[in-house]
Amino acid sequence: MTTPVGPYTPVVRAGDLLFVSGQVGIVDGSVVDGPVAGSLAEGGFGAQAAQALANLRTQVEANGATLDQVVKTTVFLTDMGNFAAMNEIYCEAFGDHRPARSCVAVAALPIGAIFEVEAIVHVG
Repeated sequence: MTTPVGPYTPVVRAGDLLFVSGQVGIVDGSVVDGPVAGSLAEGGFGAQAAQALANLRTQVEANGATLDQVVKTTVFLTDMGNFAAMNEIYCEAFGDHRPARSCVAVAALPIGAIFEVEAIVHVG
């Protein structure tokens, strides 16, 4: 798992819910022959979005849940021109599961990321 880039907790449990803080496309330290740990995935929007969703999966699974238990996500994009590509990558990550979702455009994201996703997970 990656270390947070700010003063927050990556996942907080409240009763039967997990609140997963925003995940960007940071590459973790286990990647062999890849970018330096802590750097954004190389390859543009698709690479960052896929990595951020993989990071989300890692956080969810590390807390005893699966992506099938995600009930709500919020996606942040720095360019709404990436909306269609985001939908494709998002569907690959979630398969047939369709949590409620919001998607908003933002001026900027931490560390120069262009995609971020946060989630609420029901683990009851």
